[in-house]
Formats: sequence, C-alpha cells, structure tokens
Amino acid sequence: MSFNFNLLSALLTACFCAGALNAQSPNTSTSPISVNVYNRTRTDANDWYSAPPYTSTYPYVEQMLRFSVAQRIKQFDWQLEASQNDVFDVPNTAISPVSAQGQLGLGGTYYAANTNTLPTAVSLRGAFLRYHGKGPDTSLRIGRFEFFDGTETTPKDPSLVWLQANRMQQHLIGNFTFSNGQRSFDGVDGHYGKGSWDIAAMAGRPTQGVFNMNANPELNVDVQYLAYTKHDFKEHFIWRVFAMGYHDGRTGVVKTDNRALAVRQADHRNIRIGSYGADFLTTIPAGPGSFDVVFFGVLQNGQWGPLDQHAGAASVEAGYRFNSVASKPWARGGFFRSTGDNNPTDDKHNTYFQGLTTPRIYARFPFFNEMNNRDEFVQVIDNPGRKLELRSDLHFLQLTSSSDLWYQGGGAFDHFVFGYTGRASGGHNSFATLADISSDYQIIPSLALNLYYAHSYGKSVIAADYPAGKSANFGYLELVYKWGIKQRAAAK
Repeated sequence: MSFNFNLLSALLTACFCAGALNAQSPNTSTSPISVNVYNRTRTDANDWYSAPPYTSTYPYVEQMLRFSVAQRIKQFDWQLEASQNDVFDVPNTAISPVSAQGQLGLGGTYYAANTNTLPTAVSLRGAFLRYHGKGPDTSLRIGRFEFFDGTETTPKDPSLVWLQANRMQQHLIGNFTFSNGQRSFDGVDGHYGKGSWDIAAMAGRPTQGVFNMNANPELNVDVQYLAYTKHDFKEHFIWRVFAMGYHDGRTGVVKTDNRALAVRQADHRNIRIGSYGADFLTTIPAGPGSFDVVFFGVLQNGQWGPLDQHAGAASVEAGYRFNSVASKPWARGGFFRSTGDNNPTDDKHNTYFQGLTTPRIYARFPFFNEMNNRDEFVQVIDNPGRKLELRSDLHFLQLTSSSDLWYQGGGAFDHFVFGYTGRASGGHNSFATLADISSDYQIIPSLALNLYYAHSYGKSVIAADYPAGKSANFGYLELVYKWGIKQRAAAK
C-alpha cells in the first residue's frame, strides 16, 4: 500500500467523521453558567521509516470531544471539564522488537500505551476553584487544570502573539496538546501582577494521559514552577525569568538514557532536577515591516538517579515580517542546541531534560524532540486571507552527542513507562532534514480546517536504525469545532 493511497484514504475518512458536526456559528445567548464544547477530528496518515515485516505505513483517526461548564460569582470562578477520547484503527503490528526501531510512528505508540486497536476513555480534564483578588492580575486556583509555561501574559502585538504560541511556550511544561489523551495537573497555581509585569507560580502533579486514553489517574511525579514576566518598550519587548523543579518518584520505571540496559534496570533512585532560565520576544519596526528576535536559554542541575545532572539548552531566532503587504509574509530562521551525554559510564548525566513538555510545537513531525538536539531551521509564514495561515518549515537536524541517543516523547504519561524513548545513534551525529507545509483555515468562527504534510530525509543516525528505508512521511487533515454559551452578568 503506497503512502499516497493512505493519505487520500485518511483525508476522506476525516471528512466523513466530521460531517455530523453542526457548523453553525457559536451560540451568543447567555445563561447562569458558561457552557463550551470542543470537538477535534483528525485523520493521520503515517509512513514511518521502513522496518519490515512490521507495519510502518498506515492511517488512523483521532476523535476528542471536550465539554465544560463554568461560572463566575463575584471574586470566585469554577470550572468542570470532561473529555471523551477515541483513537480508531491503530495498528497492532507497528512495533518492532528491535529496540533501536521500536514503535513505528504514533499509531504504534497509541497501541503500546493502550494495548487496544480502538482505545477509548472518558476523563476528567478540569475541576478547579479560583479566587480573583482586587487587582485584575491577581488570582489563586486550586484543583485540576491545564498549565503552559511561557503564557503568563498576553501580548497585544499580533506578531508577538504568534511567537509566544509557536516559539516560546511549553518548552518545559504543557498539556501535550497534539496527542489525543493530553495531560492535566492536580495542584495550585497563582498570579500576582500589575499592568506590565506578572509573577506566576505553580505546584502540581501530572495526570496520566497523552497517549494513554485514560487521563484520570495521578502520577507519582511533581513539578514546581516560578516565573517573572515583564512587558517593556510599549509592549514590543517581553522578557521572562523562570525556574522549574521536577521530581519523578516512579522508582520501578526504567529510565531512558544512554547507559546499558542492565545498569538502568538496577537504578531505582528518584530523578530530581532544577531548571533555571530566561527568554525574551521582541518586534522592532523597520521600514515596511518589523524585525523579530527570540531568545531562550536554560541550565539544569540535580540528580538523575545516582548520576549528577548538568545540562542546558539555548536557541536564537530572528525574522522579518512585511506588514505593509496585504498577506504580511514573514521569513524567519534560527538555531537551537541542547546538551547531550558524551560518556555513558561516568557519574554524570549531561542530556538536557524537557520535563513535561509539548514537543510538537518545536517538532511538527514529532519523530524527535529538543533533547540531545541541534536544529538549524528556516520558516515562512503567510496570510493570503484573513482566515487563512500558510506555513512551511525546513529543519536541518543533528544529534549533539553521537554517544547519546535519538530521543522522542514529551514526558511522563503512565505508571509503567518512562515517557521518553531513545534509539541508538550508531555512533553518528548526522540525523535528518525535515521539510513540511501546513494550512490552517478558519472557515467560520466555530469551525476550522487544518492540513499538514511533512517529509523526513533520514541521514546516518536513522539509516543505522532503519537500513531498509530512511525516509518518512506524515500528514493529517483536522477539523476543529467549537460551540459555547456565555454566562450572563455574575450573580449578586
């Protein structure tokens, strides 16, 4: 079966699955509470690196329905949210027993996490109570909620809004938005700010989820986060300093790193890591448009089981947007580098660790993440219509250390698996070239149509693990439907 046939089949299936959605505009009537419905139907076409006789080319369908009710009463608000998560027709033959090949795309990952070709579950996504202080930027929330680092404030500049959403947030903490199970946190978070600055703090424990459709149980993992964010120069410049503490107490789970398997199986000590960093976004008016600059940097210390953690990552990006042109074309480029581990037998762990992230923001074809990674990229964004965004990226990927692994994943999501996978590098650094293109179209306020296609040109690292075929393709068609009823004036 060819990839083109699978992709065509996938697109037709998505159209059929979404046909039952009511595409009318959101309800603007009011009620004593707010009600929101979110439905995402995505059909994926996967053509992973070849590993015969196992299945690497296949389609599957993801369906996620989220329903929430919320209310604001004076200085308090509350929210309850549930989700129905389904994945249809994931293959049970897309997992190779060869450890360097493993799960052959996300369909194989969904099967491994659920041991079911039709995994489905109902989960409690949110249940919290929040207190709002006298100032507009002061709040305290307790319960179950989603959390995203890097989104503490909301810029007014549309270019900064895009950069925050696509190049700044969720480097370390997120809900793994792209997956069907996603994740929430049980804990407490708060904001204190005034005007141009904000102090945010969070302490919580993640739920199961991500690729496991049952997102109800809480994991024996905890995270603490503190950040100070400031807007300067008439809000054309946003900077943040932050710290995150991470603890993984799942001592029965085998860690993913470059040590020998027997050594890792004997390691039952906790992971305790501190991450300390800063980032900034800025736009600078110049001529018919504006320049933008993005910087991100983080250092880590602590304990990786019995090993001392010393790692870090940094990225620098820049671009120019032609604001005087109707479609506002935007060309950008950048460089990212994270540390890898050069010696699997010493007492140090130098691989940058991403915590509980959403990897697809920075790896749109998520066959990699930001661990042990060097990424040189260019991207072009264009808005030929008010409701349409086109984007294309080209990434030149290498492993930082040839003695370390090729990593994939976004953090803990199950009691029994680590949450990151690692494949042997074969002693190579040259990894892959990735080219992709996407189209995001807001048909009406309640309905969006998104398409994506990517091709990976595998290099020496991938060829060592997949000698039968080092190229891969991934594409999807996605329909997103939103409906809501707003709350009337708060109860007295």
